[in-house]
Amino acid sequence: MGNGYLVGGAKASTEEVSWHRRELDAILRVYGHKVAAAEWRDYAIDMAKDRAIFSVFRRSSEVPLYRIEKHPHLARKQGAYQIVGANGAILKRGHNLAQVLKLFEKRTLRIVD
Repeated sequence: MGNGYLVGGAKASTEEVSWHRRELDAILRVYGHKVAAAEWRDYAIDMAKDRAIFSVFRRSSEVPLYRIEKHPHLARKQGAYQIVGANGAILKRGHNLAQVLKLFEKRTLRIVD
């Protein structure tokens, strides 16, 4: 009991979903560009049994501006990757992380005094 094994010796699945190195490289590349543009300032990484989340913040004391989420159980349906806005709306979803991250390539226009 409590050793992580099921009856018969099969290993119980207690692992969390996590980001792979290539996925994090792609996300951190976008993050670096946004930090250099002074749009993002902080991030957090969370992992659970059903998803991995990379949250980006304008200020660390606020709610995340965006959440980049990985849901492996949705890989065959809508795609494992999605970007969720601060209001909870899914902004983009897909099977390829690089394609989903292209949402952030759109240039934001700023009014300059």
